[in-house]
Amino acid sequence: MTSAPSTPIVVVTGANGLVGSHVVSALAEREATVRAVVRRVGTAPSHPGVEEHVGDFADPAFAATVVAGADALVTTVHPLGSGREDQRRVGLDGTLVVAEAAADAGVPLIVHVSTAGVYDRSPGVGDVDESSALVPDDSSAYGVVKRDVDAALSRLEGTTRVLLRPPAVLGVGATSVWNTVRPEQIRDDEAERHANPEQTFAWVHVDDLASIAADLATAAIATADHPERGPVAGGCTPVNVASGPATQRDYLEAVTEALGVDPTWDEGPAWTGQIVAERARRWGWAPRVDLPTALEELRAGLRG
Repeated sequence: MTSAPSTPIVVVTGANGLVGSHVVSALAEREATVRAVVRRVGTAPSHPGVEEHVGDFADPAFAATVVAGADALVTTVHPLGSGREDQRRVGLDGTLVVAEAAADAGVPLIVHVSTAGVYDRSPGVGDVDESSALVPDDSSAYGVVKRDVDAALSRLEGTTRVLLRPPAVLGVGATSVWNTVRPEQIRDDEAERHANPEQTFAWVHVDDLASIAADLATAAIATADHPERGPVAGGCTPVNVASGPATQRDYLEAVTEALGVDPTWDEGPAWTGQIVAERARRWGWAPRVDLPTALEELRAGLRG
């Protein structure tokens, strides 16, 4: 097992994004020194111990500089709304540049924010854990590219790698898909108000996702010799990070109620399983934000 350094130095890419900014805040609460990587001056979160580093993490020279002497790297960037090629260029190629730089520099840990979207969640597929089947090549660009990033990181040697796999990430933010972008689509397009009410809405709150990322990066969750006890030292360990059960009815009713529009419920085949996150719980993680709290935060933001 490893022990936490007295003042860990953690590099966070996408530090001004929804997930990245919350990871930076969680690390600051743990008194880490954070190298917050952003593309524009003045956009990194402002907390004690946070250093803004402006540059492109896909540039090998910049990547090598920013990871030098660090204890951990947390990668959070993926251009979700972009086309397949842009997702591969930034999400896959760019992530590998900074990850390889970290491995070459002897950074002992890489925490990559992946997605539960890498799993096949077709109708009829039951509960999904870390051993479940992944999406086929003809699936959405997002799931396929993220799947391929995970595979590339699994082949990287010289450092411990953890693949965090959250489902829908709830939380307030201008770039939040589920609290901002998706509600705007539902507001503006009647076709976006259709859903099977029984279909699973797997979710986690951004604060809870940031918490496990920060605990890993500061070694509060130590490495182990088996994935059910912790990240395998020197290996690549996926871990699902999901909160309690919810359905599309829960989510869509909260959004449409706040917006003053009506949902339309459709019948048909749908995935009704759960994202099993028992591995994360065995590592000591537990979600603190429950579904009513997360949905009320969503409603309040939309009403405001």
